[in-house]
Amino acid sequence: MELRQLEYFVAVAEERNFTRAAERVHISQSGVSAQIRRLERELGAELFDRSARTATLTPAGAAALAPARAALAAAEAVGQAVGDVAGVIRGRITVGMVVGCTVTPLFDALAAFHRAHPGVEIALLEDDSDRLAQGIRAGTVDVALIGAATAAPAGLEAMTIVSERLVLAVPPGHPLAHRPRVTLRDLGDHPLVCMPVGTGLRAVLDQACAAQNLRPAIALQAGAADAVADLAARGLGVAVLSESMAEAYRDRLTARVINDVDIPALLCLVWRPAPGPAVRELLAYGRRAFGGAHAGAAHDGGLPEPSAAGDDPQDSRAAPPEEQ
Repeated sequence: MELRQLEYFVAVAEERNFTRAAERVHISQSGVSAQIRRLERELGAELFDRSARTATLTPAGAAALAPARAALAAAEAVGQAVGDVAGVIRGRITVGMVVGCTVTPLFDALAAFHRAHPGVEIALLEDDSDRLAQGIRAGTVDVALIGAATAAPAGLEAMTIVSERLVLAVPPGHPLAHRPRVTLRDLGDHPLVCMPVGTGLRAVLDQACAAQNLRPAIALQAGAADAVADLAARGLGVAVLSESMAEAYRDRLTARVINDVDIPALLCLVWRPAPGPAVRELLAYGRRAFGGAHAGAAHDGGLPEPSAAGDDPQDSRAAPPEEQ
């Protein structure tokens, strides 16, 4: 019995799907299946019921899950204990990022952290903000860059990276392009193009509309800012974006701040309270890459600066995030 077999077993049990488990552990589905079969032969019992589309634990698999998790945790603790004595950070970090978000400072932080701590394996996961936050709480994601409507998502530590107003964006000839002041009620006569439920911008829009008992006419949804902007530029609806998103398309769209929306659209780094050494060190690089403690930050848990051995002067010159 090998630790990797236990890792694959736990991944399939948690994902309830061999394909998603293979993506999580970064090997082929056939590789995961082969190792699980080998583990089952060694244990003398099938661990999963494969008769349905969902991989369901058998009674033997359910009995094995807790000890398998404990064995993996113990193995990680052994490595961490040795690393603490030797001053070496090891392990694995899963970093989450909202889909379609190109954030140069985050990539700079990951690169600098990897150079300083090559013993830490880094995995990158893209998803919508709500699912990433759920992953943080469940322990399947260690730190994530998400869009949010609150600076302190429930149960999580957070550092605000960007705080912006919500805007509408329309082609120059659109009636709303010429209004000096725009409110949410002004949007009621127009179809909207916005991001889907689960994203930070949509959460801001939905909360603001609920506060005024408004029900916007959402015609189209897209998960990336460029898609939302392209649809609006073609006259298919009024785009709802953040200020920096709209600024990127000023050659095609006219942006107007929605004056009565006071809830800011936020881009935040989030993590669980009391993070381990590897996560704390990565967060320190993130704090430096994003220019230190942001003026609008909720709190950063007293994050340290990166260790002297890992200092990288490039981090402090990182560009601001491009999308949210």
